[in-house]
Amino acid sequence: MQDYSQSLKLMGNIFTITVLAETETEGQQYIALAVDEIKRIEQLLTTFSNTSQTSSINENAGIQPVKVDTEVYHLIERSIQVSKITQGAFDITYGGIDKSLWNFDRSMTSLPSKEEALKSVHLINYKNILLNPEEGTVFLKEKGMRIGFGGIGKGYAAEMAKNLLVQHNVVGGIINASGDLTAWGLQPTGKPWKIGISNPDSPEHVFSYLDISGKAVATSGNYEKYIMVGGKKYSHTIDPKTGLPITSIKSVTVITGNAEFADAMATPIAVMGIKAALYMVNQVPNLHCIIIDDNNKLYTSKGINLKT
Repeated sequence: MQDYSQSLKLMGNIFTITVLAETETEGQQYIALAVDEIKRIEQLLTTFSNTSQTSSINENAGIQPVKVDTEVYHLIERSIQVSKITQGAFDITYGGIDKSLWNFDRSMTSLPSKEEALKSVHLINYKNILLNPEEGTVFLKEKGMRIGFGGIGKGYAAEMAKNLLVQHNVVGGIINASGDLTAWGLQPTGKPWKIGISNPDSPEHVFSYLDISGKAVATSGNYEKYIMVGGKKYSHTIDPKTGLPITSIKSVTVITGNAEFADAMATPIAVMGIKAALYMVNQVPNLHCIIIDDNNKLYTSKGINLKT
């Protein structure tokens, strides 16, 4: 058995798909299966296409309910559950936030006022997503509301691709969606798959390793997307309650059993702040996190075993 890998751009992110296979031909076939599955999910969830189900829900906000595929319905249902667990720190209705307000291409030189920011988030409220289980419909109550799957879609796609490969008897591999990843089986050497946890100030320097076979990991950090205003670094992570970027947390790594859940939890943990986030994480079975604050102080939830 050998591992075969391919990296390509899907869902606006770089996905790296690694599979164990007997031959290169077999490896490439497996990778192609995973790629097709991710593309299928992208078509359902994207907001960049007028024909996607997400766009249809958004276009009908405040007008009428929209019938969607069962898997889209259930993904929205699970998203609402995460909103409840995180007290709204995760919210798929963030799609209504004014893009002109935030532009993280580094050309921003000042922050919007608190009033402006608050005005931009008035439509963010997961409680205004109305689901009808009998009809399989989704209705956004307020006109102008928009949903988006930026906080959960990559993880969902990675999980679905993994499940498909497992069904095709692929004994080991990793689906890595730009840092949101899921791993199963073992490396060709028989050892567990491992990842390095980077120092947010210099991502090329790894300070610790984690065994991740049979686990999913998601990382959210301000070291890739941020702006500098008045000598201070502001993360691209926006607090849905204030419309302003979070401060004081540099990176969050979430470890759990499912890539969708890991992806969904990474941002709200950063939004909630260290104390509240650790309290919440410790209440949820099989959920763990590592938080690094602005002063490079490391915080971990219960049961984390880092190897240096």
